[in-house]
Amino acid sequence: MTDVGDDAPDFTGSLVDGDIEPFRLSDHLGDEPVVLAFFPAAFSNTCTDEMEALRDGFDRDDCTLFGVSTDLPHALGAYRAQYDLPFALVADPDHRAIEAYDVIEAFEGYGVETVAQRAVFVIDADGTVTYRWLADNAGQEPDYEALDEAVADATA
Repeated sequence: MTDVGDDAPDFTGSLVDGDIEPFRLSDHLGDEPVVLAFFPAAFSNTCTDEMEALRDGFDRDDCTLFGVSTDLPHALGAYRAQYDLPFALVADPDHRAIEAYDVIEAFEGYGVETVAQRAVFVIDADGTVTYRWLADNAGQEPDYEALDEAVADATA
């Protein structure tokens, strides 16, 4: 399990930021803290509430935020457009990210067996995990004030 103080595991996926292109986490480390917000499924109620909270009430000025889901890239593109998300999403259909961070949630339905557990990690410019939050259940959202503080601490 990736924990505070660990080097952030690198992973690849697809970056969904208007276009779809290859993504490697290590390419985005070094300038400012990176926030990885893992969420189970695009277009679901709690996930949309979380992404809208990150869009509307979270200060993204001092970090790079990525929403990470096992959804396919084109689904995340439609989701990002529908909810006007100003941050990039990372498609992880091959489960590289959720396995690297050990945030795997069993899921029965729609032909899917596993999704991302709702979780948030803050990674400082040196590539060290400085904050970790894991949901106790899929309906639980992160403590956004604690996340703001974690990003501020990671920039210090």
